[in-house]
Amino acid sequence: MSNDKSKEKEEKNNKSKKKLTYKEISQERAKEASVARRIILIVFIVLTAVIIIGGFSGYKYVKKGLTPVDPDSDETVNVTIPLGSSSSDIANILEDEGIISNSLIYRFYVKFNNAADFQAGDYSLSPSMTLAEVTEELGTGSLQQEAQLRVTVPEGRNIEEIASIYQEHAGIDSEEFLEKMTDQSYIEGLIEQYPNVLTEEILAEDIIYPLEGYLFPATYAFYTDEPTIDDIITQMLNKTNDVVVAYYDQIDALDLSIHEVITFASLVEEEAPSEEDRREIAGVFNNRLKEGMKLQTDPTVIYAHGEHISRLTYDHYEIDSPYNTYQVQGLPVGPIANFGESSLSAVLDPEENNYLYFLADSDGNVHYSTTYEEHQNLEDEYIHNEE
Repeated sequence: MSNDKSKEKEEKNNKSKKKLTYKEISQERAKEASVARRIILIVFIVLTAVIIIGGFSGYKYVKKGLTPVDPDSDETVNVTIPLGSSSSDIANILEDEGIISNSLIYRFYVKFNNAADFQAGDYSLSPSMTLAEVTEELGTGSLQQEAQLRVTVPEGRNIEEIASIYQEHAGIDSEEFLEKMTDQSYIEGLIEQYPNVLTEEILAEDIIYPLEGYLFPATYAFYTDEPTIDDIITQMLNKTNDVVVAYYDQIDALDLSIHEVITFASLVEEEAPSEEDRREIAGVFNNRLKEGMKLQTDPTVIYAHGEHISRLTYDHYEIDSPYNTYQVQGLPVGPIANFGESSLSAVLDPEENNYLYFLADSDGNVHYSTTYEEHQNLEDEYIHNEE
């Protein structure tokens, strides 16, 4: 009985299907297509409206950040920029004091205008000032306070040499300085403070000084004749941070960490006798790394021994150290000195060449070669003949 009913139902369904003509099917499909087009149109209109509204809101947000807080204000505000303040610190101070309306927009403004040459001190600023006027005021040194002390740290100096410089010119006890450089809790605090530059890699067990290579070479102004070690390190790391962050996009494009890039830059700094050789030498190191060859750079051997060595012997090269690139594959465990900006730039944009070897003669001229045999011939000509 149930089977008969199923058959009747199936026959009715078949009949109902047969009733639909080709024209009716076409009309039905056209109706569905029309509905689909309407839905797509509505979605498109909604998305377009969202984009327009978002773009307009973004434009207003940026424009507000670029205009004076109060163009008609006659008020002047005394603003203090502390020693060692970074661009981000300064932007936050200016926003807190009501001189600018948006610290984020100001940081981008400073970056895009390459205007990071600010000085510490006390300034009289106004909410009516434009960003250009504020930046010029901070950059021209309209200070109410003169620097009491200036200390120059040259390129290619290691931590111990930097400690000696500050002992000589700022009265800082070098032993106390070096103790601070190995204070793990202090270093961990700095890692939190400078996440764009300092990473956990600097706390590796074999690292001698965690901040080695990270104290940027420059002339530093201090507004007291007795700066503390904290004052010194803060100002130097702020400078390193500003320099490195400007190259962030290029660093991200490499298959290297920031620590490795800074380590690489320190090798170029120590090996290049002149500005012109940096990119070429960086290219040689790159080629050796790609070939799986050891870097075999003498400054790493000297650093591993922890003392100045004017003439390396066979025994020196045998030292068992993660810094010794005659013994370890690839880069050493960490930087061996601070680096100049040109060395960092060379690492990020090395000269493309086929060289695998180089040496410098007594006049500071660098000679490059593609084979070990050529390199030996150059050694005989420029090194052994001068001994």
